[in-house]
Amino acid sequence: MNCLRSPLAGLKLSVGDRRVGAIYKEAAEPVATLVFGHGAGGDMHHRTMKAIAEAFSKVGIATLRFNFPFKEEGHARVDSKAVSVATVKAAVEFAATNYQTSLFLGGHSFGGRMASHAVVDYELNVAGMIFCSFPLHPRGKPSTARAEHLAAIRQPMLFLSGTRDALAEPDLLCSVVKVARAKLQWLETADHGYGILKRTRQRQDDVFDEMADYARDFVVSVTS
Repeated sequence: MNCLRSPLAGLKLSVGDRRVGAIYKEAAEPVATLVFGHGAGGDMHHRTMKAIAEAFSKVGIATLRFNFPFKEEGHARVDSKAVSVATVKAAVEFAATNYQTSLFLGGHSFGGRMASHAVVDYELNVAGMIFCSFPLHPRGKPSTARAEHLAAIRQPMLFLSGTRDALAEPDLLCSVVKVARAKLQWLETADHGYGILKRTRQRQDDVFDEMADYARDFVVSVTS
């Protein structure tokens, strides 16, 4: 896998005969690097992706976020699973070659789900998985079918999910996490995009800082 660097366009990752953009957000004293894919409705520049990268950077987790080809090329329809997992694989290989820290893999929504398939399909060598708003099922259609492969993941997993996420019915997500032997942290009043209810949220910290603290604790527990 090749990578080109341009002072204007930033990083470019090769996925077969296609190229996609990528952004590396460094951390002052990194404890890990997280390869992190975007959701179906946004791209690597989406405000949620930026907020997660900024918050994680402050706690020592560098991020390599990237575009899937459909967003790079301006399409609305997501790529096939085969193309998506190949993109994740390319990003992981680049990170493994260029960043000398423990390597974790995850993503927001669609990006996390494709990361979970990629680590199984390609047996990717990462220390752990971090899923932000894992899309367990479509809105209004509770199911665990999208999670059937998670039991095959050998690495430790952390799920960061909002209590108001319409794509992850709480009881179903709890059952999935238990079967997968993973860790789940609920984010009070947060929805799928981490919008919160300020009047009823008891925590005073920013939801992205809350996520970052959970992620830091998880990374340290895996790597120590």
